[in-house]
Amino acid sequence: MKMGFDNKKYVTLQSEKIAKRIAKFNNKLYLEFGGKLFDDNHAARVLPGFLPDSKLKMLLELKDQLEIVIVISADSIEKNKIRGDLGITYDQELLRLIDAFRNLDLYVSNVVITRYNGQAAADKFRQKLLSLSIKSNLHYDIEAYPSNIELIVSDEGFGKNDFIDTTRPLVVITAPGGGSGKMAACLSQLYHEHKRGIPAGYAKFETFPIWDKPLRHPVNLAYEAATADLDDINMIDAFHLEAYGEQAITYNRDAEVFPVLAAIFEKILGYCPYKSPTDMGVNMVGSCIIDDEACQAAAKQEILRRYYQAQYDLKNDRVNKEVLQKLELLIKQATVTKEDRQVVSASMLLKEVTGHPAAAIELKTGEIVTGKTTALLGAMAAALLNSLKVLAGIDHDQHLISPKAIQPIQILKTNYLGSINPRLHTDEILIALSTSASDDPAARLALEQLPKLAGCEAHSTVILSPVDENIIRRLGLNLTCEPVYETKRLFHRSL
Repeated sequence: MKMGFDNKKYVTLQSEKIAKRIAKFNNKLYLEFGGKLFDDNHAARVLPGFLPDSKLKMLLELKDQLEIVIVISADSIEKNKIRGDLGITYDQELLRLIDAFRNLDLYVSNVVITRYNGQAAADKFRQKLLSLSIKSNLHYDIEAYPSNIELIVSDEGFGKNDFIDTTRPLVVITAPGGGSGKMAACLSQLYHEHKRGIPAGYAKFETFPIWDKPLRHPVNLAYEAATADLDDINMIDAFHLEAYGEQAITYNRDAEVFPVLAAIFEKILGYCPYKSPTDMGVNMVGSCIIDDEACQAAAKQEILRRYYQAQYDLKNDRVNKEVLQKLELLIKQATVTKEDRQVVSASMLLKEVTGHPAAAIELKTGEIVTGKTTALLGAMAAALLNSLKVLAGIDHDQHLISPKAIQPIQILKTNYLGSINPRLHTDEILIALSTSASDDPAARLALEQLPKLAGCEAHSTVILSPVDENIIRRLGLNLTCEPVYETKRLFHRSL
């Protein structure tokens, strides 16, 4: 895998850019953080070389000046919206974020529940926050947002929202995921600060889309793929083009809300310091791409991964057909095909040969390792074990786990734990391998290769059990599956 991004340069340039923006306003800046502060795995996947916690490292240098406000949509709580790369709901992710921030001695002052309209699940979550001694505020739905500026910038609009009581110069507004209402929360605060006589400022730190790359650049298309369920659409910033005569890329929600932001600044300062949505941002990602070809290739793979995820989500009624149709269009725009994801072809070929589910893993060397379904192992467990052998330089035919050691585990599963599937899952094969490693140097060597799987590609010809899916995710592999179950049962579980 070729590196396409200079992370060290990025941290330096981005820190400088943020520092300049803070200095532009008088000791009170609301900084909207788009994407993810922790574990920005999407950025790491489409920009090879980007470290998932890069944004966090920049904030740590300012931790004495900043406080963090986490925003979550009441609709996301009500619908149990899931963060796909971690497999947990947005409300669970919010609590995880608070723990992570606190472990780094970063101050989380408030949680804001946006788009509140009496949702019962949001009320229950707010009670949970109260029991955990976490302050929370409510922001409400505003009719005809963001077009009705007169209503929005009034006591019946932003004025109805709770004021977030902040105490530090830099307030970072972040969220568990997209569509949480971060910008609206910032704008609401500017309105309330103005009423209190405080000329606060606003800036936006959004990794994607990359404003100085073409509209149809694969990295920008990958952003659209990642937010397909939010109806985010990349577009040319018409405000920027008119003001400066140069093309820049923004997305529809920023373009729609920019007149609102301009109107608020007009009331606060008597003028708007920004001439376009692009002006609001502090994004330096484009300046740190060192191999555009490598990033394009990585982004195309991400679009394919999002496509397979949407197929899976559609089968489980998590998205509608329009999301899948949008991803099919993005695949065409990126000039990529399913055949470009080599683990798909390898696993599907093995399935045709054996007549049973198969799996494939692409190592960072580019080598494809497959796994077939056997009486002892599931296909993904076999692919995992075979990959560890390749990484350790162990012959494929050498047993790392004795079949005699596997049989007692199968008896435990079927005779005592009620499982109908005697084959070992990935977690069980790793436990068995760990047991063998105490006496067998080869098994120990294979086990030591696990960290090398992070960032590798994987594909299964059937939907994996939750157990297997969780293990593969925790190992850091980029997993896709065909949208079919191994059996024709109506009810599927991890047995």
